[in-house]
Amino acid sequence: MVRWLARGHISPNFLTFVGVAINVGSGLLFGYGQFFWAGIVLIVANLFDMLDGQVARLSGRVTSFGGFLDSSLDRLSDMVVFVGLIVFYARDTEFHSTLNVFLAGAGLMGSIMVSYASARAESIIPKCDVGFLRRPERVVLFIIGALTTHPGSHNFFLNRMPAVLWVLAVGSYWTFAHRMYHTWMELNRSKVEAAEKESAEPGTQPHAERRPEPTLAAKTG
Repeated sequence: MVRWLARGHISPNFLTFVGVAINVGSGLLFGYGQFFWAGIVLIVANLFDMLDGQVARLSGRVTSFGGFLDSSLDRLSDMVVFVGLIVFYARDTEFHSTLNVFLAGAGLMGSIMVSYASARAESIIPKCDVGFLRRPERVVLFIIGALTTHPGSHNFFLNRMPAVLWVLAVGSYWTFAHRMYHTWMELNRSKVEAAEKESAEPGTQPHAERRPEPTLAAKTG
């Protein structure tokens, strides 16, 4: 399929926009409580998210703007799912839950902070993708929560979205803290390496001041 899309001159940026549009549909389904179908749509949306990069590489159309566009719209795709869950749990229905609204909001803010920390850190260090809760893990958790949640069910195994929201809320801030610590350690290590390199270079050590040897006349007085 990737080869067919590449040969058909399909723009990778077009695939990126299609993926985001499908993610928006998933967010709407979450808002209306259609969790199972929201999960199915989320799977389809992320297939497009994987396709755009592969098509760009195979067709030789990898661009800096394409990478920027994909990364930016990924944040939007995350947010619409969180917003859909917030709307669902905030509605005046039997499924209303202030706690779940809070957890979804906390997860939304945490996911943005994780992405921002990485983007900002990589402007001052080579790489900052540490942490166990990155975007692929978030998507998998959303899919698991969606496919195993049927609103109104009292079965423990058919209402897992609240547990997923706990993991997303706590895990996002843990990952954010991990990236902050990683960046701090990398900057300190760079400073130490720079200092060691400077001290190892010849001619950088200040020479001790040498006093002239006294003359024979000075020694005899």
